[in-house]
Amino acid sequence: MFNLKQIISSIADAGQKLFKKNDIKRNDLDSILSLCDDLISNKGAAFGIAVARDITELYQTLSNENKLLFFKKINEKYKASFTKVNEAIDIYKNSQNEKSLFNLFKVSEGYRRILFRRMNMAPNGTSIIVALREDLLNILKDNNELRGLDNDLRHLFRDWFNPGFLKLEKITWDTKAAVLEKIIKYERVHQIKDMNELKRRLGEDRRFFSYFHPALEDEPIIFVQIALTKGLGKSIQEIMKPSSGDQKENDTATFYSISNCQEGLSRVTLGNFLIKRVVYELQEELPNIKNFGTLSPIPKFAEWFSYLDENKMKTILGNLKTDLSFLKSSDLKLGDNRILLNKEGIKRLVAHYIINEKNHKELPVNDVTRFHLGNGAIVDDIVVNANVSENGFKSSYGVMINYLYELKTIEKNHEDYMNNKKIVFSSKIKKFL
Repeated sequence: MFNLKQIISSIADAGQKLFKKNDIKRNDLDSILSLCDDLISNKGAAFGIAVARDITELYQTLSNENKLLFFKKINEKYKASFTKVNEAIDIYKNSQNEKSLFNLFKVSEGYRRILFRRMNMAPNGTSIIVALREDLLNILKDNNELRGLDNDLRHLFRDWFNPGFLKLEKITWDTKAAVLEKIIKYERVHQIKDMNELKRRLGEDRRFFSYFHPALEDEPIIFVQIALTKGLGKSIQEIMKPSSGDQKENDTATFYSISNCQEGLSRVTLGNFLIKRVVYELQEELPNIKNFGTLSPIPKFAEWFSYLDENKMKTILGNLKTDLSFLKSSDLKLGDNRILLNKEGIKRLVAHYIINEKNHKELPVNDVTRFHLGNGAIVDDIVVNANVSENGFKSSYGVMINYLYELKTIEKNHEDYMNNKKIVFSSKIKKFL
């Protein structure tokens, strides 16, 4: 006859053995691959938390060399089987029903996404997998065969970081110090030197919003900074100055900085949702704000110009008699007055660059331009000496772009751009083309 106390004790012992932390060696590639096999097996489905924890902890001990080998192994081992996909297609053709369709979907997905979904059960699993993708991105350029693995992670992140799961928070001086410190660290566009400078950006004529994810506590995902101005802002220097004048005269929200905080979430679309949500929040809070636009950087414009052929430059400038070769000279320095003296020619070059220079998809080569046009903005103006900082000078000789969000035409502009690759720009831009 069984003793109830003994039965309970046996169950408890089994549970302790099952969920006891495995003794694993650091940087052990064979162990982590074996654990991955366990995780996607039936055993892994039942006891996934413990196995996922071991995988995520062991992954963080891998050397860069073993991380690369790990990616290559799981990419190949868990990808979809073309043979099984073809078999599933044949089954679906012969019997088109929900069951065969589901089977086709399951087989074509492979096991890589299943592996990452189950790894996400580990404590801090989401943050570790985001960091894992950052590692993957760092080696992707030299390992093109891993793009399928990256596509799987991006697919999962689009679901995990769907705006419906994200929480929008207004950042103020009363926000947690830990969050404020991370904002200083993550600012990608206009460096924040210290807390005093951050305090200015949180002033009463400024607004600061950030998305957060419940699985990443106190970790900003993406944030946007807004200046409340009279007309669109034309200079970062002016925006950064202490507040002055009557705030009641402000009629425009100038978005002047959008920063993705997590490198592992790059190319996971979040910024467009953020802008539209913030516009709604501003309309609710500040009915006097009627206009919305940006003062945006032009990353890589200077790099593009440095390789520009002399004959092509003359063609772009047309009948404008100006020599812009000084922009390539070694003696060019921050604040060079030749930039202002030749602003018409520089504006013509910039207009050509953002409107006419296209990538392999026949879309603007500049990623900031693609971002705003994809959101339904129009290219409104080119502003010389808008950012005279070292970074601004290095990327675009201090030139910036005003993109305008006209609320009544946003959706049409978005559809024209996405469906017909149409770029909408103002008459101010047209005269430079």
